Amino acid sequence: MNINKVLIAGNLTRDPELRYTSGGAAMVSFKVATNHRWTDSQGVKKEEVAFIKVVVWGKMAKNCGKYLSKGSPVFVEGRLKQQSWETDAGEKRSSLEVVAQNVQFLGRPANEADGVRLESDNSSADKDEGENIPF
Repeated sequence: MNINKVLIAGNLTRDPELRYTSGGAAMVSFKVATNHRWTDSQGVKKEEVAFIKVVVWGKMAKNCGKYLSKGSPVFVEGRLKQQSWETDAGEKRSSLEVVAQNVQFLGRPANEADGVRLESDNSSADKDEGENIPF
């Protein structure tokens, strides 16, 4: 059995970057900061912050780009994806990112009084992911 499931709650570290593939598919990326607090064996309180890259596709990507901004609290449900590449100098690099299947906005939207209804996307997050991204 294989499981690749990620749940993250945190705040955006910067405004989301909304882009479109050459085929017109929407993709947004942002980083979420999460805090881990604990007390060590000597009773000293410690804190660790993780910055996690999140990628969202489709209509949910458009909603994220439109309604989220730096500091927005979110809950992200998705899966880990590893990216690997080689630099111009021939060095191998890799990174992990979360491909979101669901993003819940935890804070009150700025225009909640306007009765804004978010678009939903019942399709799989993997649908748009297979295209080559020109950026």
